Amino acid sequence: MTTKPSRIVPGTESEIHEEPHIQGSRVTVRDVHARVEQRGLAPERVAERYNLDIADIYEALAYYHNNPAEMREVEERHERAVAEAKDRSSLTPPDN
Repeated sequence: MTTKPSRIVPGTESEIHEEPHIQGSRVTVRDVHARVEQRGLAPERVAERYNLDIADIYEALAYYHNNPAEMREVEERHERAVAEAKDRSSLTPPDN
């Protein structure tokens, strides 16, 4: 039985905000995790949505759970970026 080489690009080698992603796509491991495990979408639906193989989705989920420290850092960096963007946005009403 042969196995496919990993299609997950680690964050240290990624050009997508230094986040691990599925090779040949701009789909991040964090996004796959959010859609499947936080929003409850079926892995098959996520694979269809991004035109990926179902194995890529499961590999991304496995990567997320096998690399908790890296993914925690990615989540924290993303949350900071969202907060900073929100602070800079002129669309956010000022706090009274």
